Amino acid sequence: MGIKRRYFLQNTGILLAGSSAFLNTPEQAQTRSMTGRPTLITNGDSELAQVIARELEQDREVKLTGLTEVDSRFPYTCCELGHDVATNDLVRGMDSIVHVADFPQESHEFEYLDYLTRRTYNLLRAASEASVRRVVFLSTLEIMTDYDEDFLVTEAWRPVPTTAPPVLAKHLGEYTCREFAREGKVQVVVLRLGKVVKEVQVKGQKLDPLWVEEREVAQSVAGALDVQLYDHSQGVSYWKIFHIQSEFPGARFPVGAAKGTLGYKPWFKP
Repeated sequence: MGIKRRYFLQNTGILLAGSSAFLNTPEQAQTRSMTGRPTLITNGDSELAQVIARELEQDREVKLTGLTEVDSRFPYTCCELGHDVATNDLVRGMDSIVHVADFPQESHEFEYLDYLTRRTYNLLRAASEASVRRVVFLSTLEIMTDYDEDFLVTEAWRPVPTTAPPVLAKHLGEYTCREFAREGKVQVVVLRLGKVVKEVQVKGQKLDPLWVEEREVAQSVAGALDVQLYDHSQGVSYWKIFHIQSEFPGARFPVGAAKGTLGYKPWFKP
């Protein structure tokens, strides 16, 4: 029998107590709207974060953060995402956070697991204490690929992650975010992405049914930040998952929910 959820969280240090309201005061909402809806994007040293930032800068005040110093035309803060004042200062005043939550493929497995659990917990804790409105967490469809390829696997199906560190880490990152959402600490939208590619770099390559073009990802993030999540039976919804991949013959995961709710419009046709 698997470890019970509460026992697991207690022993990994991610069990929360108490609750805080999701809806901000009118004064907070007015302040944020006047400052251009400030949005923090993690992994700011990655190409995907830069693509997302360019998409969001049209109507948001974008700020990037990362574990290493990089040059960027966007405001950038190097932060270790520790349980400390630096992380608190990083998220203060933010309307929303896009947690890209990724590492280069050559990273050590411990880095994957640590970043997606401990550091993600620290980020969400600071966000909840700062009354950040919403966190968009970028997960992966690879936690769903163990199902038979003939099945149409929707967001309602349970994840079946492998033990590969990048995949397992994303699953644990979702788990961490879900507990904050369940406690009503912060609204979380999870986008499970296919394999993110750049159109010009995969031209002429053998098609992978999990591909999603990076600009499609950026467009889905914009939709996830703006969508009104409301459950008629429960009121404000704090947790929602969407599958995001390109839409072409052979694509494994339906994206109807993202198209209908987020206004997602996949266009990439390899």
